Amino acid sequence: MLRVQRMLDCCAELLDEVGYANLSTTRIAERAGVAIGSVYQFFPDKKAITQALGLRFLDQFAARFTDRLSGVAHDDWIGAIDAVVDEYVDMHRTVTGFRSLHFGDIVDPQLLDRGVDNNRVISVRLRQIIVSHNGLPDSEELDRAFHVSVEAADAVLKLAFRHDPEGHPELIAEAKRLVLSYLSRFSDPGGGDDPW
Repeated sequence: MLRVQRMLDCCAELLDEVGYANLSTTRIAERAGVAIGSVYQFFPDKKAITQALGLRFLDQFAARFTDRLSGVAHDDWIGAIDAVVDEYVDMHRTVTGFRSLHFGDIVDPQLLDRGVDNNRVISVRLRQIIVSHNGLPDSEELDRAFHVSVEAADAVLKLAFRHDPEGHPELIAEAKRLVLSYLSRFSDPGGGDDPW
């Protein structure tokens, strides 16, 4: 529905302009040019609207990553990791509201799915896309590795953007290197046994 998308667009704009603490359903309604009752018809409060925005960002991220993978060979882990990080960085730089909300961690670490951490939701989605694209056998070990990779990359990428709005290039490269190094054992047909 166009009205809901307009409210989400306005929420994203306001997040970048005033931050979550100063966001309100009244401000969103005013910016969207709708009555406050229209906002409440779909969203009970500002947390609900930011949750919807976070889910929209996740869907957008997954679609962009999937599109990028179409040009990456099935066994190209470097290309896959580059695509994940590059899409995240590009969204941070260009998508209104994303640099302020990301996938909702500034609001609630379980914003995307009640009872599940946001990074866990992201790791599951990314694993499903990679498994589908690369034809990897899915397993608990792969699931755990993707979860750890997303947590690690998230920490390094937050550091990359902490003092540089465009993202510190060397730290972005380190995030890629860290994840690629960690996940490379799954690109080895023999399984690449861990030394520990």
